[in-house]
Amino acid sequence: MADESAQDKELPASLKRKQQARDKGQVARSRDLTSSLLLLGIAASVFYGGNWVYQQGSTMLQTGLTIPTVATRDPAQMLHFVGHVGLSGLAILLPIVLLTMMASLAGSLALGGWVFSAQALAPDWTRLDPVAGLQRMFSITGLGELGKAVLKVLVIGVLASVVLWTQRGPLLQLLQIEPSLAPMQLAILCGQAFVWLAAATLVIAAVDVPWQILQLNRKLKMSRQDMQDEMRESEGNPQIKQRIRTLQRERARKRMMAAVPKADVVVTNPSHYAVALGYTQGRNRAPVVLALGADQVAARIRALAEEHGIPVVEAPPLARALYRYADLEQEIPVALYNAVALLLAYVYQLRALPQQAELPRDWAIPSELDTTADTAMPVH
Repeated sequence: MADESAQDKELPASLKRKQQARDKGQVARSRDLTSSLLLLGIAASVFYGGNWVYQQGSTMLQTGLTIPTVATRDPAQMLHFVGHVGLSGLAILLPIVLLTMMASLAGSLALGGWVFSAQALAPDWTRLDPVAGLQRMFSITGLGELGKAVLKVLVIGVLASVVLWTQRGPLLQLLQIEPSLAPMQLAILCGQAFVWLAAATLVIAAVDVPWQILQLNRKLKMSRQDMQDEMRESEGNPQIKQRIRTLQRERARKRMMAAVPKADVVVTNPSHYAVALGYTQGRNRAPVVLALGADQVAARIRALAEEHGIPVVEAPPLARALYRYADLEQEIPVALYNAVALLLAYVYQLRALPQQAELPRDWAIPSELDTTADTAMPVH
């Protein structure tokens, strides 16, 4: 069996594999869906345009059979006359052809979408292999197609028998009515037959569409080795690596900004740097840096803090030291414990006794962490 070699492929296809298959023209298609919409288009043409086609066709036929005597003696006039009749016939058939083409195109676009692939047009010499052909014939796909073909023959055969039996009276009446009315009556009967046939093919298409999607997904399944190879190939792509790093930075920034409302205080430079600190007694051994940034990021942190009522304290030496030596989502350096303790004490006093709260004048920044004279501050 051709499908036995794919038993180890148990993982669903990745987006990359699906895109590669689409580039090769491998998309789910249902001929039955296209056929049903095509039959509906033909039925609509017969029902809504049958009378017009009959009248225009009769006029064209009468015109074609009444050739002027002058035209029979002049090749140029005869050519003009034949061209006029031919254009009239084309004008009659063009709306029907366009409607059926649109219905057929809708069937293709409804499942799989618009796909143009030069690879699909290239000859596939493996299809000439008789062994591979026998394997495809007895595969699950081949057996499914065989079962579907048998089902279509049975359904259409039964439907044709039912239509002929139920319409036997009107069909016999065609022999008795006036010849001018017979074509229109026949068109109505044909339109009804097309509607019944389209309904039958729609039922078959309702089974075929999920079957085609299932077969395509089954064909594109990947083994664990395929998945590992694809991941290795993707990770080796510099553009993908850059994209991953960009997404990681964006997620980290969003997570950082979401943590600002949970902060106890935001210490600023006041305009260039901003650091948000939070401390939960019993959970943290020391205050934790929830967010930090410079320039525009610092302005965003300050704005979020003011929006959520978080105290914003201007302490340039402490803000610079924290920005340079502290890490995001980590506890502050031990050397800054005293300075941050003064800051938190001021914040707690500000909440309890705002009238008596006094901002410290000396933040007790250790000399080794003092960045007052440092003009080359790093950017996190």
